[in-house]
Amino acid sequence: MELEMENDLEDAVVFGGTEEDGKGIKRKRKKKKKKREKEVVVMMELQDPLEVFGRDIMLMILRNLDAHSVALSLLVSRAWHGVASSDLLWTSKCEELWLGKAHIPRLAQVRGLSKLAAYSLSVMDGKRTRIMKEDLYDHIWEFHFTKAAPEYWRNLDPYWKGTGPPMRRYFHPDGSQTADPGDTVWGGQECCFCIVTSFVGEETIREHYVRINRWPRMFVSRKQDWSWEMSNFLYCYCSIPDSDKEGGTGPVL
Repeated sequence: MELEMENDLEDAVVFGGTEEDGKGIKRKRKKKKKKREKEVVVMMELQDPLEVFGRDIMLMILRNLDAHSVALSLLVSRAWHGVASSDLLWTSKCEELWLGKAHIPRLAQVRGLSKLAAYSLSVMDGKRTRIMKEDLYDHIWEFHFTKAAPEYWRNLDPYWKGTGPPMRRYFHPDGSQTADPGDTVWGGQECCFCIVTSFVGEETIREHYVRINRWPRMFVSRKQDWSWEMSNFLYCYCSIPDSDKEGGTGPVL
């Protein structure tokens, strides 16, 4: 800085100017520099960041944003949509969403489906509280009696006795239900199931339950890990992660 000032003063003296003239030249140069910097900033603000940084840099930036923010960037322009909908970006978003989930929707696993669509379908399905027939036979279910069940049944239940793994139940597309061989509670009886759903108006569910044979109806709930629970005052069914089932869908770890 001092060298620049000396040069300005020397230039002013060489061309017959005074020291004050040299200081004036320096002030003009500072003003021009600030003006150029402002013009660059304005140009950057007016230009599309995608055009300034390019596709690869924008992908790196978008990877550090949450899924909601990336989804909003889809609406900026057609060019932004092309970048923000990339599978390179949404693959990691899907992995984050699916981490620790008991069940990943099979629709989200369709070959050829974009990762953005897979993410959207997964979010919508995770909010669903109405159980379908496919949900019953697509998962394996743990079964145990509740504390209110008769002591005789609880004494046969490894959940209460701690004598082995929980009992399992299996629903099938033909409407039947089975258990593991040697299940002392099961007894080999024939079982069939049905799902009952009634509505108030067009969309509001008034009543929703699953019933096996003529046993008490089981009311349905959904957990944060997207697993299902069906229960009544006597027993409870809980869907378990499908990773141990051939063709199972979750969880991703």
